[in-house]
Amino acid sequence: MSRSEAGSPNDPRGAERFNEERASYTLKGASQPDLQAGVKAIREVVKTLKPKPGVYRMLDARGDVLYVGKARSLKARVTNYTQPKGLTNRLVRMISQTRAMEIVTTNSEADALLLEAQFIKRFRPPYNVLLRDDKSFPFILLREGHDFPRIMKHRGARKHKGQYYGPFASAGSVNTTINALQKLFLLRSCTDSFFERRDRPCLLYQIKRCSAPCVGRIDEAGYGELLKQAKDFLGGKSGAVQQQIEVQMQEAAEALDFETAALLRDRLRAATFIQGSQAVNADGVGDADVFALASKGGQIAVQGFFVRGGQNWGHRAFFPRNTGDVDEAKVLADVLLQFYEEVPPPRHILVDRELPERALLEEAFSGLAERKVAISVPQRGERRKLMQQASRNAEEALDRRLAETGTQAKIMRELAEFLELPDVPQRIEIYDNSHIQGAKAVGAMVVAGPEGYLKNQYRKFNINSAQSNDDYGMMREVMERRFARAMKDDPDREQAGVWPDLVLIDGGKGQMSAVRDTLEELGIEDVPLIAIAKGPHHGREGREVFHFPDGREKMLPTNSPLLFYLQRLRDESHRYVIGAHRAKRSRAISASPLDEIPGIGPARKRALLLHFGTASKVRAAALDDLKRVPGVSESVAQTIYDFYHAGG
Repeated sequence: MSRSEAGSPNDPRGAERFNEERASYTLKGASQPDLQAGVKAIREVVKTLKPKPGVYRMLDARGDVLYVGKARSLKARVTNYTQPKGLTNRLVRMISQTRAMEIVTTNSEADALLLEAQFIKRFRPPYNVLLRDDKSFPFILLREGHDFPRIMKHRGARKHKGQYYGPFASAGSVNTTINALQKLFLLRSCTDSFFERRDRPCLLYQIKRCSAPCVGRIDEAGYGELLKQAKDFLGGKSGAVQQQIEVQMQEAAEALDFETAALLRDRLRAATFIQGSQAVNADGVGDADVFALASKGGQIAVQGFFVRGGQNWGHRAFFPRNTGDVDEAKVLADVLLQFYEEVPPPRHILVDRELPERALLEEAFSGLAERKVAISVPQRGERRKLMQQASRNAEEALDRRLAETGTQAKIMRELAEFLELPDVPQRIEIYDNSHIQGAKAVGAMVVAGPEGYLKNQYRKFNINSAQSNDDYGMMREVMERRFARAMKDDPDREQAGVWPDLVLIDGGKGQMSAVRDTLEELGIEDVPLIAIAKGPHHGREGREVFHFPDGREKMLPTNSPLLFYLQRLRDESHRYVIGAHRAKRSRAISASPLDEIPGIGPARKRALLLHFGTASKVRAAALDDLKRVPGVSESVAQTIYDFYHAGG
């Protein structure tokens, strides 16, 4: 049975739009892996194949994909699998498990190469090299469609109209850059709805990170000039932008407009910070990605640097899986294919070794980018120095990974990967609240680090403004108080321990929305957030659901050590907030109306209660009766009487 079509992997609807010629053959009764059965299944497929380019998928007895490969000639490539004597042990094991194949023909070998990467990402076959990174890379978006365009972080499909700059290696690198760009160009980061309802400048204007177009502190023309400078800076013309700002600063100083000159000086400092924070020297490189591979102990690390406009936009280490007996150059080529399946290729891709089928890779990447893309091994100059630095980073990243034998270190690394953090968090803040029908409401912050709980940094919040039973309102109040203080104490994120690397919220989508919206109103969009909610069986089976700010949900296996760790963090916040709530409730129960009378301490309170029996009888007592209480003078008696009978 077969179906023949034709198509291209550049179609935006993906692999399903490929015109495909599919052949599927299943052997009856072959439940155990058997080499002869596998070879027989493959030979049946070979009979139907033609010398055309395409992609093949090998399936096991259950129909799961074992391997995805591409070929210039499907017939010639697949025929090789019918002669296992000349193949590696890994491929022999794969053939012994194969019980069916699916074939897709394409218009060219380059198309087949791209489709192969799509299928690998979708099916995650155990015999393919896998780039272990299932999250999208962040970009900076200057979103258009508004009189005052917004600067924001963006992940995923490019559905919004505007200018995209990236990719950045991590959320941390893009957040740092956006913070510096806000100082440099004073562009707004708030949502349109928040922008429309402002009647006075927000905190970002006060700390000189926004020009406050929402309340008319800058007109459209002035904002447009800032936007143009931002585009030039992100496009690689940073030197020209700095020179322009420097001229404006000198002109303001000569005109004795020292306030404007000081503002321009701060903007220049922000530009210097962006360039000074570069971990690598990327001068003269233009737009390029740099990849170097290191191997040791049977593991492989690939270090990537991302350079745009001569600026380093971060770096990331990848640790591909299923590398086994695969040639290192082939591993690197597979990593590039899977990486650029999602990220637009730059004009130049620099690698530390010659890649197999380099010309074919260039053709495929040029088709994706709709312009020429070149792959090269730098031999001299700044590019060579950059490659050497990437190689050192790859070796160091691999050494760190091999050294992470401790259970806690491994859990913290898995935490960063699962929650898509830029690095292992050094400060985790966990939030919860407790109340009884809205009464005696208390919020709590528990703090943890790689070495355990930081109990001297725990904090309680007496809830004041939230209404009865409004869990979301309580969480909003806690977040506003916590992070408004952080913005005031350390707006530039320079003090260790003031800002968290991760905020863990006990709750689901509602709590996540409340926290996300509150921080957004404060102009904070770079603090990683995650909400942990009990699953359908209220956590008894360990089926906690993790809610991300963008609406995504994830779960962990019930036996995952990482899940146990996150549950412990959540349970510690429960323990602390419930203890704080009970203490507050106990104080309220033991409190006496006598506590509110000025000048009445524990001794006089005890004397009054011993004499009259109850606080209500103290309230009803005459002045002369109060004077008879031992230890109560006439003036104190008069104070007590006046307190209860004022205005009466």
